[in-house]
Amino acid sequence: MRSKKIPVAWLQLRYQKARLIIALLGVVFAVVIVFIQLGIRDALFDSAVRLHQGLQGDCFLISPRSTALIAMESFPERRLSQSLAFPEVNYVAPIYLGFGQWKNPETKDYWRNIFVIGFDIRYQVVDFAGVEENINKLKIPNVVLFDRSSRAEFGPVVADFEQKGNVETEIGNRSSNRRVKVAGLFNLGTSFGSDGNLVTSHLNFLRIFSSRYKGLIDIGLIKLKPGYDVQEFTGKLKTFLPKDVKVLSKEQLIAFEKNYWQTSTAIGFIFNLGVGLGIVVGIVVVYQILYTNVSEHLPQYATLKAIGYQQRYLLSIVLQQALLIAILGYIPGFLISIIQYEFAKKATLLPIVMTIDRAAFVLIATVIMCFVSGATAVRKLKQADPADIF
Repeated sequence: MRSKKIPVAWLQLRYQKARLIIALLGVVFAVVIVFIQLGIRDALFDSAVRLHQGLQGDCFLISPRSTALIAMESFPERRLSQSLAFPEVNYVAPIYLGFGQWKNPETKDYWRNIFVIGFDIRYQVVDFAGVEENINKLKIPNVVLFDRSSRAEFGPVVADFEQKGNVETEIGNRSSNRRVKVAGLFNLGTSFGSDGNLVTSHLNFLRIFSSRYKGLIDIGLIKLKPGYDVQEFTGKLKTFLPKDVKVLSKEQLIAFEKNYWQTSTAIGFIFNLGVGLGIVVGIVVVYQILYTNVSEHLPQYATLKAIGYQQRYLLSIVLQQALLIAILGYIPGFLISIIQYEFAKKATLLPIVMTIDRAAFVLIATVIMCFVSGATAVRKLKQADPADIF
C-alpha cells in the first residue's frame, strides 16, 4: 500500500495563523499595487492611441517636429496633394487638431480645454460610434459633435442633448470666441492628454480657429485602393516626398504615439517604478515570514535530516510554502484589483480593464517573487545540523 505524504509545508504555515495572515496581506498588497500600476499605465497607452486606431487610412503624413497627438506641428497641405500622383491612392483627407476653450453651458463662466478634431467630411476619415450617422449635420456652419465620454467638468452636455436635442455654447481660442451648436454625440473617450473631444468638419474647424493658416494641416490621411501593399507604398512615398514630412503606416503612427508617452515623459517611468516597489515590498514581507518560520523549526528540520531526509527535501518544503503563499495571496489581490479597476475607470474615464495577459503576468511575477523570498530564506536550513541539535 502506497503511503500518503504528509503536507508538512501547509501544516507549518497553518500552525502560526497570525503569521500566515501577515504574509498573505503582504502578497495581497504587492499584487494590488502591481495590478493598479500596470492597469493605469496600459490605460495611458490605450487611451493615447484610440484616435489613431479609429483613423480609416493606410498611410499618414505628419511633421517631423511633431512629438505626440497633443503636440502636433503643422505642415503644408500640398504635400498630401502630391501623394495623389501615385495610382495606388484612392483618396486623401486633411486632419486638423487643436485645443479650444469650452464654455460650460450650465455655469456660463467655466472654461476648460477641449480637443477639437476637424476633417474633410466627404470621406470616411474616422470610425467612432455616432460620427457616421451625424456626419451630414456637420455640413451646417458652427456645428460640432460632442464626445459623450468627456469629463463632467464640461457640463451636462450629454444629458441636455438627450433631453432637449440641442445644446449651444461657445468655444474660445487665442483670437476670439465662436458660438457653436452640438448636433450629435459620438464616443471616443478621454486620455491623459485630453479630458474631452469634439468632432467637426474641416471648414467648421477653421471657423473656430480663425487664426489658423488654411494651407497647413496636422495629419494627412492617405487611403489606398484595395490590393496594394501598404509597406511598399510607404517606402515609395518616403523617397518621393521632401524631408519636411514624415511618412508613417498606421502601425508606425500608433507606435510613434506610444513611444512618446513611454520614453519622453516621466509617466511611464513612474508607473514602472511603482511596479518595482510593490514587488520589493512583497519579497521583503514574504522573506521575513519564511525566514522566521525556518528559524523556529530548525529542530524539526534537523530531526528530518537525522532520520534520512535529504537537504533537497527540506528546501522543497520552504519553496512549497512560498508557492502556497503566492497563490493564496494572489486570489484576493486579483479580486480586489478588479474592484479597484471599476472605481478608477469611473473616476478617470480611462479604459482601465483587466486582461488575461496582465492577470497571467502578475500571477507569474507573484510566484517568482515568493520563490525569491523562499530561496533567500532557505539559507538558514544549512544550520539544521543534527549533531548540534541533539
